Amino acid sequence: MRLNPIRGLVPAAPFVQEVAAVPYDVVDRSEAAALAAGKPHSLLHVDRAEIDLPADVDPYDDAVYARARENFVRLQSEGVLVREPEPAVYFYRQTMGGHSQTGLVGGCHIEDYERDVIKKHEKTRKVKEDDRTRLVDTLSAHTGPVFLTYRDVAAVDAIEREVTSSQAPMCDFVADDGIGHTVWRVTGERATALASLFAHHVPTSYVADGHHRSASAARVGGERRASNPAHTGEEEYNWFLGVLFPATQLKILPYNRAVADLNGHTHASLLAAITAAGFQVAPTDLKEPTSPQCVHLYLGAGQWYALHWPSQPDASPVDSLDVSVLQSRLLDPLLDIQDPRTSERIDFIGGIRGPAALERAVDSGQAACAFSMYPTTVDQLMAISDAGEIMPPKSTWFEPKLRSGLVIQTF
Repeated sequence: MRLNPIRGLVPAAPFVQEVAAVPYDVVDRSEAAALAAGKPHSLLHVDRAEIDLPADVDPYDDAVYARARENFVRLQSEGVLVREPEPAVYFYRQTMGGHSQTGLVGGCHIEDYERDVIKKHEKTRKVKEDDRTRLVDTLSAHTGPVFLTYRDVAAVDAIEREVTSSQAPMCDFVADDGIGHTVWRVTGERATALASLFAHHVPTSYVADGHHRSASAARVGGERRASNPAHTGEEEYNWFLGVLFPATQLKILPYNRAVADLNGHTHASLLAAITAAGFQVAPTDLKEPTSPQCVHLYLGAGQWYALHWPSQPDASPVDSLDVSVLQSRLLDPLLDIQDPRTSERIDFIGGIRGPAALERAVDSGQAACAFSMYPTTVDQLMAISDAGEIMPPKSTWFEPKLRSGLVIQTF
């Protein structure tokens, strides 16, 4: 796949930590407003510009995109965001507790996305894709990177070790949530060498998180291409901002489920129905499964149950996922959750919140039962993408989250 050094915008040193923002889609409007309060240089004023407008303004109103551009121009005119002196790629390390992962930031080509060199595993929602397409087009910029992964390449790892051990980072800080973020700039021959390694040794990469951002980038690039009779394929609009992590470094947490009611079942009848559906059911003191082909069910009063099932060697990559088995054999037939994308009776709880969040939901009466999942693996994500299949909704929770604004690509 192609990887291109970019001459982007970066925060000036005094403003790095304030500019850096969580991805736009992990917070709602009120949460974004709270995070940006008292921080006029936060990129949330660009990525979620509705926070600077009255609460009754629709987040997709023309005024939101106009304010986003106004704020983006202001950050540049005030010297908060500054242009890099030359094209570069960047190593970006995140540290969360004892876990760290280091990805490579650079430009990814929209044709690689269109030709499935960059593989996907999720469908996008039109309203969300339209929103990001309009923002990217209005700004002529990609403010947050698409989170990509690839099968490890030893020579890339070697350059990463050389750079990060011998070169001072361009920024290094710990965010309010305790996650460390460190970025090293790579230019010249090293940047060229990294681009060559990706061209020759990375036949494909995978969207881990950021399907709407990548789809929007491809749409904007395609529109710019169609309107440019002198198009060559090398224009900046052909590239979008990505950060590529070696697969072995990634940490996927489970995406747990809570259901509002038992669909007319009592605790006893539900457990009997689960057993009749082919699950092995046993009380357990553990709140999280320790292996795949197992889900833990919480029914309140401190009582957890382990639900096991035998492997299905002939199942497709999607059908073999724990979330798929839970949906097809329990949530749909027993609890009448027919479409988890649209049902208002199911809630999805990121694994970063732990099983305690499931217990609180049930014990408070907010939910009637909850399911603690074993995390989907990166190998499963890749197998599903390679097969051209689509993951069920809320199958993966990647942690730590990237920060937007550390490098911005313009075109």
